Amino acid sequence: MTSPVEKKSALLLGGAVRLPEKFEMPVRVSHSIAGPGAGMDSAAFRFGGMRVKKALVRDGGEFELHVRDGGGMYLTRGGEPFIDEIEFEPVVYHCPRQAFFTLDPRCCYSCAFCASPRLKGDKTGFSDEEIARRSLEAYETVGIDAVSLTSGVTESGVEATVWRFVSCIRKVREVLPGVPIGVEPYVETREQVRRLKDAGADEIKLNIQAATEDIFERVCPDLDRDTVLYRLKDAVEIFGRGRVSSNLIFGFGESDDDIGECMEMLCSMGVIPTVRSLRTGPYNSAGLRAAIGEPEEVTSDRLLKVAEMQKRILQRHGMDALCSRTMCLECTCCDIVPFRDLRFSS
Repeated sequence: MTSPVEKKSALLLGGAVRLPEKFEMPVRVSHSIAGPGAGMDSAAFRFGGMRVKKALVRDGGEFELHVRDGGGMYLTRGGEPFIDEIEFEPVVYHCPRQAFFTLDPRCCYSCAFCASPRLKGDKTGFSDEEIARRSLEAYETVGIDAVSLTSGVTESGVEATVWRFVSCIRKVREVLPGVPIGVEPYVETREQVRRLKDAGADEIKLNIQAATEDIFERVCPDLDRDTVLYRLKDAVEIFGRGRVSSNLIFGFGESDDDIGECMEMLCSMGVIPTVRSLRTGPYNSAGLRAAIGEPEEVTSDRLLKVAEMQKRILQRHGMDALCSRTMCLECTCCDIVPFRDLRFSS
């Protein structure tokens, strides 16, 4: 029997969910401008105590959503039974139970895997006042557990982008003094990290992105990996152990040993790795091929193996993902998250 976490793994790595003909969505469709699903219409689903966010289509698709005559929904895969009971989970902004905003999707850096700067349409995002207003409205109407903020780095530079984070944090903190705030910036100095904390941020994510220095140089040619590592150390000292996380993407051609060594390094610093498989699509495939060649296919077995390894390494360092209250580790829609998803595995 396939476990719920194995089914989530298949969903994460698989294609879109096809909706029934004339089906009317019971929740708002999400159109993300950041993260693995950037550029696609999607929705969050819940099954077996877990969440997953999937692209939605009206034609094609690897999975098919069905509605029972007596109520309730289920999924098939290629026409075969897959998940007996599934439901939509409302997305507030970008993810369930959080108001997660991109301050500015524009970015002067050219990381090969990132779709955000390549998206068409609105390139400015919301103002600080609008983000604060929308966050308060969401808190008062549907209820949210956190506010999270991310951003690209515009031509104005890192310093200007950090100040934008600071001004937005302060606006949100004015209207929601008790709600956790998480931030995902790029920073260059310890003082910038301190400034974000002093403004009112509770958690911070500074992304190492790749398991090895060689791969990092190819997929993030404009960034400096040592700077990220130094700032992660600063962030743990300023925000506290377990209040700092870092994206670690695999599928670039690294070995499992490379992933394990990077996770060990992060955990030894007091940083929780946010480990996710590489996702390719129309907005990043050309850049990835230019940087690393044809991306390897991440299998469900490898995704689960890496997640189990992550769980063991976190335990060895006396850490877990349950202490995180914001951003990806709290959301769980795009990854297999130890202590949240893996508690359902045998």
